[in-house]
Amino acid sequence: MTAGQDDREPQRSANGTTAHGHAEADADAEAEAEGEAGAARAAMAARPAGVAGPATGSPTTGGPGPGQGSGSDPGSDPGPDSGDGTGTGTGGGGGDGNEASPEPGGGSRFTFPSAITVLAVVTVAVWIAAFFIPSGEYRRNDAGNPIEGTYHRIPSPEGFWTRLGDLLTSPVNGLYGVQDPSGGRVSPDASGALYGSAGVFFFVLAIGAFITVVFATGALDRGIGRLAHRLRTRGELLIIGVMVVFALLGSVEGWSEETLGFYGLIVPLMLALGFDRLVASAAILLSSGIGILAATVDPFSIGVASSAAGISMGDGIVLRAIMFVVLTGVTIAYVLRYARRVRADPGRSRSGFLPGDKDVDAARTPEPARLTGRQTTVLVVLVATFALMIFSVIPWASALTGDPEAVPYAWELGWSFPELAALFLIAAVLVAFVGRLGEQNFSATLTRGMGEFIAPALVVVLARGITVIMNNAKITDTVLNAVQGVVSGTDSALFTILVWVVNLPLAFLIPSTSGHATLTMPILAPLAQFAEVPRSLVVTAWATSNGIMNMCIPTSAVLMGGLALAKVGYNTYIRFIAPLLGIIALLVCCFLALGTVIS
Repeated sequence: MTAGQDDREPQRSANGTTAHGHAEADADAEAEAEGEAGAARAAMAARPAGVAGPATGSPTTGGPGPGQGSGSDPGSDPGPDSGDGTGTGTGGGGGDGNEASPEPGGGSRFTFPSAITVLAVVTVAVWIAAFFIPSGEYRRNDAGNPIEGTYHRIPSPEGFWTRLGDLLTSPVNGLYGVQDPSGGRVSPDASGALYGSAGVFFFVLAIGAFITVVFATGALDRGIGRLAHRLRTRGELLIIGVMVVFALLGSVEGWSEETLGFYGLIVPLMLALGFDRLVASAAILLSSGIGILAATVDPFSIGVASSAAGISMGDGIVLRAIMFVVLTGVTIAYVLRYARRVRADPGRSRSGFLPGDKDVDAARTPEPARLTGRQTTVLVVLVATFALMIFSVIPWASALTGDPEAVPYAWELGWSFPELAALFLIAAVLVAFVGRLGEQNFSATLTRGMGEFIAPALVVVLARGITVIMNNAKITDTVLNAVQGVVSGTDSALFTILVWVVNLPLAFLIPSTSGHATLTMPILAPLAQFAEVPRSLVVTAWATSNGIMNMCIPTSAVLMGGLALAKVGYNTYIRFIAPLLGIIALLVCCFLALGTVIS
């Protein structure tokens, strides 16, 4: 669901989140599945910076060992036992994640503010700035798009008390504010079109519920565990298999925090095959990161950004799919090149080896339990659900004919957030039925899943509330006109690259993928019209910019937590990936330029 800054905001706790009582004949197998689900769900979070340290249990080991202290426990020292039966430590000491840790003298480290705090500050800042930015507006065409060259100043439509009311009700308007078609003002009691993000809000809750129910069955984490074990004696195939699976999940579902539960399995396997800890951490972090960077239908990035830009989530999917294949291939090749070098000459390892790292035999690593028939069916339902989501949002007529105005085929679904929310809720019910979670356990898991995703949903609402303040003060078009003056006459290819560059610092400053998208798209998307490029290309430029930052910034809880679990230094990781980031940046800019030519 960001890289480290993507949006499922709440950090899941390892306590109280395991599945209860699957009605299976084999009680022992279900108990193990229960442990797996709890460990994996404990690793899930919202992808912002500034959340608590990650859970560290491996989904296939039955729990963390003494060396797997969480980032929020400053007293946990790296230990020799990772809980996987191999004697290799995969845990990190406290304080390496993105959280405050007690320091001598009673002080604490600086903790980067959460996404909600940042957006609250931005809300107040924008509200104050609206008193100094002159009001203005464009004339618009029948589609509601601004007409270039028609911007003009207008008197401020609001007094102080009205603006104060906009500030106080901005979260409400961000959820279900309605826009008056005559004057364009947004308020909860107006009559007109929905301006708030209620559809996206409920969609985030629905997909959170679905994912939580899937993890409660123990199917997904056990399936990945068995894949890794099956490839345990074929090192390069293991790297390729793990990276392909994680990249695919990142591209369609924003898979990021979930990876934290797999270090206890993958690190020992990589060490046993003659690789080092950097290979293991890179295979995990870079694969999910590149999947999110080249997201095809990730609902937390592409979905939210497309909604804010006023386009379908399937618009631009062909270019993003090509980017995904190429960039994933380049990333895998980069990791494999280093892995071969380390296995041939361990002295060339960047991360080095800890005592006991070379004492592991891959053939003796414990085999994860087999998938039950129900868990296999759950995985089929999971794949089918995401496949249907992808199929339902693609504008097939436009994609196949190349004409953006093509009449949709009769079999096209053209679904949006309401239908997708219903899809995931129905799929959650089906998974619960197949997995035999039981009515009470399913209800508790469903509501817990929604509760754990309420924070990223609120991030969307708060960000939308900021645009309401700008809209009601009539300063959105003023900002748009100012930016238009900068990009006016700019080549289309250069424009998309500028969008990519501009969003790099914003991805660091706004620690939330969906919040970043909701906040910037109302400005960036109309600019695409002036630059004569499709809005989908702006969404793609934004997504790749956000994704590449989340692969390297130290405010990412997933990145810092993962490195702590693998016991790899951040400086070592950055030196290793720096050339790859340069290659990815160059390829992304080429793809964006190619997109302008194709469009």
